[in-house]
Amino acid sequence: MICAVYKSLRKAESYLFVEKRNDFERVPEALLAMFGEPQLVMMLPIDKRDHLGFADINKVRAELKEKGFYLQLPPPVVNLLEQHKKDIGYNPE
Repeated sequence: MICAVYKSLRKAESYLFVEKRNDFERVPEALLAMFGEPQLVMMLPIDKRDHLGFADINKVRAELKEKGFYLQLPPPVVNLLEQHKKDIGYNPE
């Protein structure tokens, strides 16, 4: 299986994987509206890969087969100060 990977110009570090190039038929319209104009990044032979950068390859394959697309969002931003307070057991109360 070769899939097409698109990046969002509206949402930083957001990628949309679809089964075929320029085939957004199975992608919900609301998602496409939020994603913005997809910009092709690469064609990816997903069957020949055993891992991807940040996404679980098995989840990507499964969602492509089930839904026809996979949306990869960036990990949430961690508030380092709050994380440090939690790590040292700081409690202002």
